[in-house]
Amino acid sequence: MAAASYALVLFLCLRSGPVQAEVQKPQNLTMATLNTQYNLKWSWHRQDQPDATGRHTVTFTVQYLPKYMESFSKPVWTTVCKRTPHTHCDLTPSNLYFHGIYVIRVCAKAGGLHSEWAKEDFCPDKDAALGPPSQVVLARAGALLDVVISDPLTSTNGSMREMHNKMYFRIRYWERSRDAKTLHPHVLDTDVNLVTLPDLQAWTSYCVSVQSRFDFYNKSSGFTAPHCMQIEGATPWWQIVLYFLLSLVLGFVVVLLPLYLFFRCYRTLKSSFYPSIQLPAHIQEYLCDSSPGSDVPRLLTPDSEAELVFDKVSVCPEAVLLEIHTPPPAAVPAAPPSGLEPDCRHSRQGSGGSGDSGVYSTEGGSGQKLLPSSAQSSAGTGEPWRDPVSTSTQEQLKMEDMGPKWRAGMLDEGVGDVCV
Repeated sequence: MAAASYALVLFLCLRSGPVQAEVQKPQNLTMATLNTQYNLKWSWHRQDQPDATGRHTVTFTVQYLPKYMESFSKPVWTTVCKRTPHTHCDLTPSNLYFHGIYVIRVCAKAGGLHSEWAKEDFCPDKDAALGPPSQVVLARAGALLDVVISDPLTSTNGSMREMHNKMYFRIRYWERSRDAKTLHPHVLDTDVNLVTLPDLQAWTSYCVSVQSRFDFYNKSSGFTAPHCMQIEGATPWWQIVLYFLLSLVLGFVVVLLPLYLFFRCYRTLKSSFYPSIQLPAHIQEYLCDSSPGSDVPRLLTPDSEAELVFDKVSVCPEAVLLEIHTPPPAAVPAAPPSGLEPDCRHSRQGSGGSGDSGVYSTEGGSGQKLLPSSAQSSAGTGEPWRDPVSTSTQEQLKMEDMGPKWRAGMLDEGVGDVCV
């Protein structure tokens, strides 16, 4: 009887065992890490399952537990991903203690069945990968080159130096060249964030790449992308002189030129509105006397200008006129007595000597004209002599019109003696 019962129990166990093992547990648990970012990945093969199970959707559950609590009688597991269809789970939001040790497990479920738990130990301090510097900046320092390195960052933007206090950087720099075979990189280890590269040649381009390292667990990150920059050398003396001259010119343009232009404009405006040459006092009184009862002429006001309209005004010099006066008969002087030498003005006689020159004397302001011979004969007889040119239209002649005729008469007939 006991043997029969044992056989029945063994049959039931053998029958129920394959049913529970129909769902295969996840395989190849790996932790993809960078600084404090943790992402658990695994693999699960659907083709290895029976057809009845393959028709159901497979989900996964991920839990973790501190390592020291695994030996507890009733350990409390923390679920991170529950019934997720993906084969990865992000543990970064869990904020695992960086220097702690954890046990992480994963199981698969399909329909009403579930697989066994796949477990993996994880220590962030030891297993998490160290990332490269978050930023590398190059700066010229004359003939040297400064390298500014920023620490790797945690998931909360903190420095990884808080996790690895003995972390340092390895700097690799080389002279930039088109031929990769001629590259001879130099290596420099430092635990500070600002480094000045030594032994550099002036006016040469250098490329720099930096790596993060932690020797306690033999951690090292990848090198950053190369950053290249050309350094300078000592400034020659001619450049210093040139910079000095340029600074003087710039100072003149910026400071002195605006002052010069200001004073020029000031002098121009002052000479325009306040001229140094003033009008005479009597003209100023003439212009400024604007009393209503004054008889002094005033300048036209805008209202009067609107009423009076003038044509073009021209200013010309006054023409000098030659006046011809006809003396009365009594004014004709008598002939000088014979034998006396009169005070006469001698003039040239023409060769004929019979004609009258017709030239009149105005010397001394006497206004008397010189009479021709025919006039003198008329005066002797007592008959009045009439000038043939003394018409109403020719009483006044312009000097400029009479000048040529007058000179022609003088040259042709000559001037007789005139007694005073």
